[in-house]
Amino acid sequence: MNKFPGILELSMAERIQLVEEIWDSIAADADNLSLTGEQREELDRRLDAQAANPGVGRPWQEVVARLLAAE
Repeated sequence: MNKFPGILELSMAERIQLVEEIWDSIAADADNLSLTGEQREELDRRLDAQAANPGVGRPWQEVVARLLAAE
C-alpha cells in the first residue's frame, strides 16, 4: 500500500525533483546519520571501485537530464 498516494499523481519530472529535494534534506542532516559496519564497508568498496575506474558511470545531472527528456 502506498503511504503517499498523491505522489503517483505527480509527473515523472516532479517525482524526480521531489526525490532530489528529499535527498538534499537527508544530506544536510548527514552528521546525524550513523552507519553499520556493513554499510561502511559497502561504501568503502564502492569508493574503491570508482577510484579504480573513474571513467565508468555518468554524472547525476546527466542521468536526470536524460530521464526528464524522455518524459
